[in-house]
Amino acid sequence: MHERSSVAELAESLRGELDRYSVGGKLPSSRALVERYRVSPVTVSRALAQLVAEGLVVTRPGAGAYRAEPRALTGRTGDTSWQEVALSADGATDPAPRAVDAAGVLTALAIPAAGVIDLSGGYLDAGLQPERAMAAALGRAGRRPGVWSRPPVEGLPELRAWFAREIGPAVTAADVLITSGGQAALTTALRALAAPGAPVLVESPTYPGTLAVARAAGLRPVPVPVDAEGVRPDLLARAFRATGARVFFCQPLFQNPTGALLPPERGREVVRIAHSFGAFVIEDDFARRLGHVDAGPLPAPLAADDPDGVVVHVSSLTKATSPSLRVGALAARGPVRERLRAIQAVDSFFVPRPLQETAIELVGSPAWGRHLRTVSAELTARRESLAAGILHHLPELALPHIPSGGYHLWLRLPDGTAESAVVAAALQAGVAVSPGRPYFGAEPPAGHLRLSFAGVTGRAEITEAVRRLRTALDAMRS
Repeated sequence: MHERSSVAELAESLRGELDRYSVGGKLPSSRALVERYRVSPVTVSRALAQLVAEGLVVTRPGAGAYRAEPRALTGRTGDTSWQEVALSADGATDPAPRAVDAAGVLTALAIPAAGVIDLSGGYLDAGLQPERAMAAALGRAGRRPGVWSRPPVEGLPELRAWFAREIGPAVTAADVLITSGGQAALTTALRALAAPGAPVLVESPTYPGTLAVARAAGLRPVPVPVDAEGVRPDLLARAFRATGARVFFCQPLFQNPTGALLPPERGREVVRIAHSFGAFVIEDDFARRLGHVDAGPLPAPLAADDPDGVVVHVSSLTKATSPSLRVGALAARGPVRERLRAIQAVDSFFVPRPLQETAIELVGSPAWGRHLRTVSAELTARRESLAAGILHHLPELALPHIPSGGYHLWLRLPDGTAESAVVAAALQAGVAVSPGRPYFGAEPPAGHLRLSFAGVTGRAEITEAVRRLRTALDAMRS
């Protein structure tokens, strides 16, 4: 049995037995619990720690665990209705009122109920995460001198230098700031580059997390359509001219959700257009380490050839490792880099040093390259399995593009099909999918679904997910 499941089950058993003991009564020893439940000492220790955190048990070093004194409840129920007035008045005079709508983000972060196949997530399944390599890196990091001391605000020099090398030879460690993952980097970048009420150009469709961050900051997202090769430069120029925007957000590599790959020549044109309007390009390079076997050489980041500091580059280790390894980077040149540094320092001071040290140990180990090759092969196999299943068993769902990187497919629903009804029917059939609406900054041209193949356990689960989707669509017709 998985260790985490064992801990939860043991904690539940001990919780149910607490009534057998008086307050202050001693629980069985750890050794006795190991023998009775046939679990490891680590499982017993973690289960007891959970009960301690809940205030049900107290431990005394060298003596054991005891039932805790019950907490006294006040029984008071306050009146929080005043908050509705206070929150509705907040920002009422702003040119673009702030709106914190996390629906699209929470869909990707939701943990499906037991038995539901997850095609909506944005992270690697536990079986694809480099758990052993991360554990070994964490152990080595813990033995580094000064690991618990305060790091530089900008991040550890070794890690900044590594990210700089990953971006390209024109970028130096001095250009890089270490961040708490990609989402934090995007938040910092948008706050640094646009004032409340300002327009910000975004690809359409685009990553919902960017739309949520922009609106929460009081910015006005303005959609610019993409085609099979990413954002259209002609429409981008028109949008800059019409709005006076000074920021454009894009994902040139395996764009989320379409999977489009921006060709190098079009990428250079995007940077040129932004520069001509005195604007910045925020480049979210989230999928750099998620290329498939058939991807071929990947285009260099836009920031790799940007002597004038037009591009603010965002990258992260999280997508290729674990949702809890929240280590990313911002790269920028000129005065904007200092503004990014100041905003990050005000918001969060710095990224915890043990996490940075762990990242350094991980990417510097032989296991790192092996892990990336494994992920590439597995994502390729899962993509092929899901695409084949859709083409053969779900032909009414249009699949205009099969990407050679990333972790998802973007499907168009038949005209007139209610997107919300499909999502609900799929969940009823036991598979979670992402609706397309949150990916659009304006009205979508049609209903869409995004299906992720990264969070499943393997191809067998993909086959079953396709079968369930077929069942869901058939049920909608009957």
